[in-house]
Amino acid sequence: MEEFSTYPVGLRLAGRDVLVVGGGSVAQRRVPGLIAAGAVIRLVAPTVTAALQALAESGEIAWIERAFEENDLDGCWYVIAATDDPGVNVRVGEAAFARRIFCVRSDDADAGTAWTPAVGRHEEVSIAVLGDRRETRNPRETARLRDEIMHALETGAYASVRPAAEPGVTLVGGGPGDPTLISVAGRAALLNADVVVADRLAPREMLGGLAPDVELIDVAKLPRGRSAQQREINRVIVERALAGKRVVRFKGGDNFIFGRGFEEVIACREAGVPVRVIPGLTSPVTVPGIAGIPVTHRGVNHDFTVISGHLPPSDPASLVAWDAVAGGTGTLVLMMAVRNAPQIAEKLLAGARSASTPVAVICDGTMPTERVVLCTLGELASAIEAETVRPPAIIVIGEVVAVAHPERFGRG
Repeated sequence: MEEFSTYPVGLRLAGRDVLVVGGGSVAQRRVPGLIAAGAVIRLVAPTVTAALQALAESGEIAWIERAFEENDLDGCWYVIAATDDPGVNVRVGEAAFARRIFCVRSDDADAGTAWTPAVGRHEEVSIAVLGDRRETRNPRETARLRDEIMHALETGAYASVRPAAEPGVTLVGGGPGDPTLISVAGRAALLNADVVVADRLAPREMLGGLAPDVELIDVAKLPRGRSAQQREINRVIVERALAGKRVVRFKGGDNFIFGRGFEEVIACREAGVPVRVIPGLTSPVTVPGIAGIPVTHRGVNHDFTVISGHLPPSDPASLVAWDAVAGGTGTLVLMMAVRNAPQIAEKLLAGARSASTPVAVICDGTMPTERVVLCTLGELASAIEAETVRPPAIIVIGEVVAVAHPERFGRG
């Protein structure tokens, strides 16, 4: 059969039904981009990855927990067949073809009626790279070309991105969540990876740009319990690197800010594995900044303190000097503190902090679902309950919140 060039087109999927069949790593890579496009996603699969289950539980997608049926296509505009069963993918493709619905086949691109390009975004522009013919449809090559284009746009100069020859581990900080906030170096490391070990809070849309042959390891599927899970992460990254793989440990925020990243560095060094670090924009500064809240401001404060609130002040395992914090005047940025916010507020109020101290709770920072809850320190516990605040959220306490929102706090 004669091969023709593809016809590039941008699909406007906002508010339109899209069907994804399959709940494995391919679906996990494709779904975040569809969410970002505003699609109404139905995912049909008997089982799904932990990351996809979390998206279903948060209401971002609808998971139909069973095998594919042809009437699942009713009302759809677009479909992705992403199971590990070629027979099921054939059925999905044939049913879509009969209904004139464009279908991507993850197992056999030539059998589909649409292909997924390597996509990047620069400011208000989307970059999509497709190979027109069989010999140029190498996903790793199209991803490399996309990254070269993105690098040129972001730096103002064309610079080729080539895979590093040496195996080892690269810790990549992905930033606060918005995929456009990852560094050029971090994006290049992902492009060059053979194995990606990803956190739940790592920018999930970046996973859609991985080549099909890249092994994606979802940290959420590893043993539960922080210590057990961290030991298994250390084992996996070392094992894959010693097998000659280029491993990227992909984390949200920065590797070393409450991220246990240096434990991974130590594990690699002890095993004789080359390891390098690509920092990420750290959430306690970036998220408030993007939400329009400065953590410092001239004439208002001379310091800010970032605190992990995963333990309440009364916990004997807490390493925070809460009495000193309560007696200070600088900005407080609380991470992982939603559950313990009432006890933390009580401790601060028992010190020198006033009940009228301005507070901002930034939910889903930098993401399309971002929202900011404003209150005072005295109102924090009730505001979290009334506004149904759920992690991830960052809590900013201090007069800098009033600088950003004078109308709310009667300043200016």
